[in-house]
Formats: sequence, structure tokens, C-alpha cells
Amino acid sequence: MLIRTFVRFAVAIVLSMSTWLVAPAAFAVTPIPLSNIGYKDCSAEMSKGAVSSGGVTQDALCFLITGKAENKSGKTVYDADVFGRIYDADNNNVLPNRGRVGLIEQVPPGINDFEMRVTVPSSATLPLQLKKFKASGFTTKIRQ
Repeated sequence: MLIRTFVRFAVAIVLSMSTWLVAPAAFAVTPIPLSNIGYKDCSAEMSKGAVSSGGVTQDALCFLITGKAENKSGKTVYDADVFGRIYDADNNNVLPNRGRVGLIEQVPPGINDFEMRVTVPSSATLPLQLKKFKASGFTTKIRQ
């Protein structure tokens, strides 16, 4: 009786572990290294906007974060969240409590140029400092 129970338990463990080996990694996060990170002013039509916090609206500065995104996976990566820190010239964090700064909708295999819009309070002193930028996405579409 004890041996039969042990064998059933062992078979159940082996079967459950084997499903891990064949389970698709459809939702596995794919890292996307970023390089040559910089920024430039938005065009006049893109600059219309405001930074709101707690119902308070204030003037804002608009910038395009630019750089290179390297997709080493061999598959197109979708919905790559971009994380980083943006400081002003006085080392003030211009997007406090926010690690995610934007999204790259699609990153084909290889090295690709990217740009994304960010707005920062007009009180930020220039130049901006862009630190610890990285991205990760998925090889299947997550957001519709």
C-alpha cells in the first residue's frame, strides 16, 4: 500500500514537471538593451500638453527620448516597457515615483532607432540627465 502510494506520487511529480518543459513561453519577458540614450525638444504640435498631479495642472516641457533598442531574440518584440530615471540639472527627479517612462510598441530583431514622448514640469532645469534606461517586452502582442 505504501509503495503504491509512493509510485503514484512519483508519477504525478514527473508528469507535472514534464509540462514545464513543453509549456510555451508566450508571455516570457524579453529584455531589450538600450543605448545611445538622448533627448530632443518636441515639435510645436507635440508640445501641447500638461503635467497633472492630484488634480493640479501646471506648465510642462515636452521632449522626445531617443536611442537604440537591440532585440537579440530573433523575433519581433511587442509592447516593450521602457524604464529609467530622468533628473534635471540640479539632480531633482522630474518623474518621481515613476520607473516606467514609456513604451516602444514594436522592436524588430536587430538594432533599431526609437523615440518616445515625455513631459516634465516646466520648473525642471536643463539639461536633463537620463539614467538607468532599459526595456523589456513580449514576443506576442499583450495589449490590444
